[in-house]
Amino acid sequence: MGIDKQSDIAANLQIGPTSLGMVRIYLEAEGLELPLDFEPEEAEEIADELRAAAEAARAMGTSKAAPKKPRK
Repeated sequence: MGIDKQSDIAANLQIGPTSLGMVRIYLEAEGLELPLDFEPEEAEEIADELRAAAEAARAMGTSKAAPKKPRK
């Protein structure tokens, strides 16, 4: 499955600090439990990537929002 392919799989996502000073992304889906632990600096890099992807997606959405009317 690629990053741009839709899926019917439902998942729960939780993000928070651990007692060991790590940042945990916890994913649960269809019998799968996947805890992913990151150093705080790594978590900040992931957050930056998420913000950049959100900005790019928002830009793509606005370009598709309203088709331009033909000129007369």
